[in-house]
Amino acid sequence: MSRARIVLLNAALGPLDYRVPHGMTVEPGQIVVAPLGPRPMVGVVWDEGSFPDLPTVGDNRLRPLLDVLDAPPLPAPLRRLIEWTADYYLAPIAAVLRMALASMSALEGGKTVIEYRQTGVLPERLTPQRAQALERIGERQGLVRELAAIGGVTDAVIRGLVKQGALEAVEVSTDLPFPEPDPDHVHVALSAEQQAAADRLVAHVADRHFQAVLLDGVTGSGKTEVYFEAIAQALRQGDQSLVLLPEIALTEPFLDRFAKRFGDVPVAWHSGLKQSERRRAWRAISRGEARVVVGARSALFLPYPRLGLIIVDEAHETSFKQEEGVRYHARDVAVMRGLMEQIPVALASATPAIETRHQVELGRYEEIKLPARYGGAELPEIVGIDLTRDPPDRGRWLAPQLVQAIRETLERGEQSLLFLNRRGYAPLTLCRHCGYRFQCPNCSAWMVEHRLTRRLACHHCGHTIPTPDACPECHESDALVACGPGVERIADEVKALFPEARTAIVTSDTLWSPARAAAFVRDMAGGAIDIIVGTQLVTKGYHFPELTLVGVVDADLGLDGGDLRAAERTFQQITQVSGRAGRGEKPGRVFIQTRAPGVPVMEALLHGDEAAFYAAETASRRAANAPPFGRFAAIIVSDTDAALAQETARRIGQAAPRQEGLDVYGPAEAPLAVLRGRHRYRLLVHARRSVDLQTIVRGWLSGLDWKSSTRVSVDVDPYSFV
Repeated sequence: MSRARIVLLNAALGPLDYRVPHGMTVEPGQIVVAPLGPRPMVGVVWDEGSFPDLPTVGDNRLRPLLDVLDAPPLPAPLRRLIEWTADYYLAPIAAVLRMALASMSALEGGKTVIEYRQTGVLPERLTPQRAQALERIGERQGLVRELAAIGGVTDAVIRGLVKQGALEAVEVSTDLPFPEPDPDHVHVALSAEQQAAADRLVAHVADRHFQAVLLDGVTGSGKTEVYFEAIAQALRQGDQSLVLLPEIALTEPFLDRFAKRFGDVPVAWHSGLKQSERRRAWRAISRGEARVVVGARSALFLPYPRLGLIIVDEAHETSFKQEEGVRYHARDVAVMRGLMEQIPVALASATPAIETRHQVELGRYEEIKLPARYGGAELPEIVGIDLTRDPPDRGRWLAPQLVQAIRETLERGEQSLLFLNRRGYAPLTLCRHCGYRFQCPNCSAWMVEHRLTRRLACHHCGHTIPTPDACPECHESDALVACGPGVERIADEVKALFPEARTAIVTSDTLWSPARAAAFVRDMAGGAIDIIVGTQLVTKGYHFPELTLVGVVDADLGLDGGDLRAAERTFQQITQVSGRAGRGEKPGRVFIQTRAPGVPVMEALLHGDEAAFYAAETASRRAANAPPFGRFAAIIVSDTDAALAQETARRIGQAAPRQEGLDVYGPAEAPLAVLRGRHRYRLLVHARRSVDLQTIVRGWLSGLDWKSSTRVSVDVDPYSFV
């Protein structure tokens, strides 16, 4: 090749042509360095035919490539997936490519780095910051900035500990090989239903052809053990497997289960990895040495050269939808990657999304059902508590019937879980004297009180302030009132009712790393916790045989907000959290507190009528031409200047195309009108399935311009409407 088409890691640019210098050989997929203005930039050699509209420039006018990096090339199926994702989600191809090249240090050759660990020697001057850092670091090892983040201190504190001899340098190779899992490490006895399901998945892996499979099993039916058999088949064939999980906190429990089955842990990929761990994982994955990878949604775009199987666990989870940057849905992109690679993709869920069920009805996805729990365990008994008839005592949030059930569970030495999907102590704090409400200065949202850390926090932008002793408006002391409950407030109520019970609060604030999640699992398994008070983080993936009682504190909470999927999400979430009860030999009970027991979703939950609920919900979607029967795309306009944001949104709305089968609603101020200091307006595009939505929106917006301060983003198949 005398010239090469390069996609650079610059989202503002499309592909560019470069000259290949004499003596340099490049092929599509190779990672190169090319000049862009005065500086070098990393890019990937692309297939020339992929961008036919790129104007041709004479070779003598092209700038030469600078270098070819010592990294495996991106395989052709991955390049096709990157193109498809950029086209479908209307994202710059460079922004999608960046997810595949997620560790820039991994693009360099083999090397070592200097990390630091404790020596056991205390510094001569043990300041509070140094003591805090040493306590939090413990036995961990890492770069200076990584240890500073772990210790909650500055880099200078860590360097001071190094000078004092409290930390020592360790040279670490960045490319140590990972151990290989053994598909025959142990033999697992499966039930007849599990074995039949496993045989079908194994056959798809052995055939090496594309097939999307819905593994639909009730909670506790052993879906993980079933797809472990498919992973074992891929290992025997020399293929790689990818398991996507919706939450980082689920990684450690999964690694433990995997190690018991295969003798060693898989390679993990998530945002909690250190830079050296990320580099090592990326290089092992790209060379095919990482045989099984478990990770968050971003693991989907890594360059696997021998991918043979993709598993999407808890495939119904909305956290698989990326809400910033490239707004892709990992469940759907996983299916497309399976198609590009010609490999099977298994979507495992106890409560599949309506979109997935529809694909089964159309015959595009195969369905494998596991209708019963493993080992003879029974599904829990469901009890409804009508809060209008059986309200909690004044100042309380737990109804007497639920309190009595917790007391009985404690007396039997069993564990309970109270579920409320609201972090912190209270969602709103106001002054009883003047009515002042604490609102985030950057967002149109209330500040949430976190009493454990004595902070008020915005859950949208992260802004925090210390909880004041007096009202900042009228300066009255002891006038601040917490309104409504969060998990911390429920935990306080539990401690007041059951002072001897050992209680744990489980949220993303407390289980912020895989290690913290692993410690929580150990405490539960060891019987060190009697009552969990948690958010949606505890609704999935955990298996605690001694947990026999689940109480849903506010089942109506998820029905607020006007989201088209609100009822479906509520059904999924409560079904999942109910599934934590009675997973062992002991029977389970679930108490659902609601003020609207007659609402269809509540009736379905209380009577266990899943089929009727999904039939009614699907019929409602069909009548409204809502997904999966129609399509949505959101256009979000934001600016620090409210007038500019409104004007740009108005011009976009005025330029909306007029076409049969396509409707444009708005612009309107977003429900979350201000986010991180930016004023937001939204338009919603509603189209029939037959309409080429992407082409229309791309042409519509390309004909307009706006100020550089204004951001216009498109969310295809949106899950958030705020």
